[in-house]
Amino acid sequence: MLRELRPVAGLLVSSFFLLIGSGLTGILLPLRAGLEGWSPSTIGFMGSFYAACFLAGCVLIPRLVRRVGHVRVYAVVATILSISLMGHAVFVSVPFWFLFRGAAGFAIAGAYMVIESWLNEQTSNENRGSVFSAYMVVNIVGLMVGQFLLVTSEPILTTLFIFAAMAYAAAVIPTGVTAAISPQPPAEVKIDLRKLYNTSPVATLGAAMTGFTVGAWSFQAPVYGAQLGLSDGQIAAMLIVAMIGGVALQFPLGRASDQMDRRLIMLLATAIGLIVSIIFVLLEPTTAIILFSLMFFFGGVLMPLYSLVVAHANDHAAPGEFVETSSGLLIVYGVGSMIGPVIAGLLMDAIGRSGMFWTMILGYAIFAGFTAYRLTQREAVSEEERGDFAFSPVGRAQTPEVLQLDPRSEEEAEE
Repeated sequence: MLRELRPVAGLLVSSFFLLIGSGLTGILLPLRAGLEGWSPSTIGFMGSFYAACFLAGCVLIPRLVRRVGHVRVYAVVATILSISLMGHAVFVSVPFWFLFRGAAGFAIAGAYMVIESWLNEQTSNENRGSVFSAYMVVNIVGLMVGQFLLVTSEPILTTLFIFAAMAYAAAVIPTGVTAAISPQPPAEVKIDLRKLYNTSPVATLGAAMTGFTVGAWSFQAPVYGAQLGLSDGQIAAMLIVAMIGGVALQFPLGRASDQMDRRLIMLLATAIGLIVSIIFVLLEPTTAIILFSLMFFFGGVLMPLYSLVVAHANDHAAPGEFVETSSGLLIVYGVGSMIGPVIAGLLMDAIGRSGMFWTMILGYAIFAGFTAYRLTQREAVSEEERGDFAFSPVGRAQTPEVLQLDPRSEEEAEE
């Protein structure tokens, strides 16, 4: 496996630094905003603007790459990321932070698209599975390392902002010296919502509701932890435990969905998420062991649901439509991630920290209710027609370019 990864080692290292910066930024900025006295709704609107600019980057970056090339675009977006982090530390005001978060959302989409298209260029059908698996591991470990860095300093100081800016700047070095040839420009994002919904109504709504809940969690969980009275180290541990739960339960749920109607497994997962969220609302955990145990199971269904959604949609898609279908789901997911942080913030302003889990209850209830209804309207896909479950990470925002790396795109690659 090491021999297969050697040609893309520099690109994986670059991705690792990007994810460190992204993981640290995702937990640092909400905490610092809370320390500045900004309301959860303000933080939610910032998160929504970040998600909107990320989607804009997915649409516009391929055109920019066609004009000036991958290396220049990557250098520019990494520089924007570093400047945005330093700007957050120097200009601590809501208007400036909106500006910097929007710039960062656009730039991180560009950085991911360049890296992922570069990885895809170096990947053949023989080593696609190894490269995709290694990239997923880099995603998870990089995010965890970035979140853990929170304990090295205080959010009120500039140190952590400098660390994040350094991580983004360091991401340029491996790509600057890599011997890998420049790839073809990323494909432009296209989506046919009507076709997507007709292919799989459950998957379309599921992608939106998954984005809704994950978006709310990503931008408001640090605020929830701070309002619960947790230390910075405990907040970082809370996020990491939820991510570990998502990784640990991803494949048991996925394998079960390969053996039966995936909608039943999605219904089970949303029911678990609903129950755990209700527990958080009614009986807020007072001890670390209870908190982390609940977070493990909460993350255990929060993270895998998107993978189940993608697998279910592609069970119904025509052969050769994996990339098109999954790209559409990513865009729908992105729209949901714009709405979730705002709803959570408004509820947290109105009723307190439990508003975040009321947001989860809303998202899971809608998803579960619609899935239960669709079970009565459409027969399950037969086991022969059902594809294999595969990991689809939601720990960070994805771009459609990563779908080219997924082994399920092998058929399109051969064509």
